Amino acid sequence: MNRTNFDRYLAEQMEDPAFAARFKQAGEAWDVALQLAALREQAGLSQGELARRLKTTQQQISRLESPATKAIPSACCAAWAKALHARVRVVLEAEPAGKADALAEDPVPYRLSGRRKN
Repeated sequence: MNRTNFDRYLAEQMEDPAFAARFKQAGEAWDVALQLAALREQAGLSQGELARRLKTTQQQISRLESPATKAIPSACCAAWAKALHARVRVVLEAEPAGKADALAEDPVPYRLSGRRKN
């Protein structure tokens, strides 16, 4: 199979440990989102139908099925599992030595907006 420009670019970027860590973290978010969508589809439900079962909106279901969603509350997962006759399993895996305390991204400084004190 021929490698695309994107394949070559990604391979180059993956040589940067910080990028590789962020890429892995994004992949994990994709995994959860894809599992939620697949389970819903396997049950033969549209986003709207699942939303009615969960007493929420279709937009909320769409947001939770999006890989851009970084964290899904455990109560939400439990409700989905119940509505779809499934179970929730959480797996914690040890990080390679020295990686557990590292952040995938540099912290963003917090700034208050609004009125300034004189």
